[in-house]
Amino acid sequence: MSEPAREPVLLTARDGGIATFTLNRPGAMNALSRELRAALAHAFRCVADDADVGVVILTGRGRAFCAGLDLKELGGESGGSPGAMLEEQDLIAAMRACPLPIVGAINGFAITGGFELALACDVLVASSEARFADTHARVGIVPGWGLSQLLPRRVGTSRAKELSFTGNYLDAGRALAWGLVNSVVAPDELLPACGRLAADMLSCDRATLREIKRIYDAGYATTLADGLQLEARTSREHARSVSPESVAKRRRGVQERGRSQSR
Repeated sequence: MSEPAREPVLLTARDGGIATFTLNRPGAMNALSRELRAALAHAFRCVADDADVGVVILTGRGRAFCAGLDLKELGGESGGSPGAMLEEQDLIAAMRACPLPIVGAINGFAITGGFELALACDVLVASSEARFADTHARVGIVPGWGLSQLLPRRVGTSRAKELSFTGNYLDAGRALAWGLVNSVVAPDELLPACGRLAADMLSCDRATLREIKRIYDAGYATTLADGLQLEARTSREHARSVSPESVAKRRRGVQERGRSQSR
C-alpha cells in the first residue's frame, strides 16, 4: 500500500493580483526547516518576476506564524548542519529583493527567526492571538536576519533591548502600542483584513508603487541627506515617463475614492 502524499511545507494561492504564502508545518509551529526556507525563498523569487501579482500576503497555518529556525535541525538531530543553517541568507535576501509590497498576517506566535521573518515584511497586521518573542540569547544564537537593526527602528532601542535581553513575550496589544504592527484584528478577520489592505495597494499604479517601495528601503539604509537625494533623483527620472493625461486620469480616480471613503 502506498503512503498518502505529504502536504507541501508551503501553500501558495492566487486571488487576482494577490499571492498568499502560508507556512504549512503547523505541528512544528511552522518552524523554518531547510525545506521550508528553500520553498519560501523560491516563491518570493518567482513572484518578483510575475507581472500578474502585485502584492504578497505571508501568514502561517495553525497557532503559530513561525517559531523560527527548526531547532531539531539546528541541533543536528535531523542531520542538519548548524553552521550552514546560521549562514543561510537566501530567504531574507529574497524577501528584501522582492519589489512587491509584503503584508505579514501574523496569526500567532512569531518567535526569534519567525520574528525576523515578520520584520522582513513591509506591513504587519496581527491577530489578537499574536505573540512576539526574541529568544536568540536564550538559545545561544546571535541574530543574523536583521532583528538587531530593524527592531529598534520599529519600537525604539530600549524596548528592543528589553525584548532581546529577556526573551519575554510581547502581546498583540502592546505590539500595536509600540508601533511594531499596523493593526490588530480578531483571528477570523485577519486574512480578510489583509486582503482588503492588499486590494487597496493593488488599486495604485503598480510601477510607481514598486519605485516607492524601492526608495523607502534604499533610503532607510542610508542617511537622511542621502535618502532625500535618492528620492529627488528618482522622482525626476520617473516624471519623464509620466504623461499629463495619465496623471489627470489617476487624479480623477483619487478624487472619486476620496469621496466614497468620506461618506
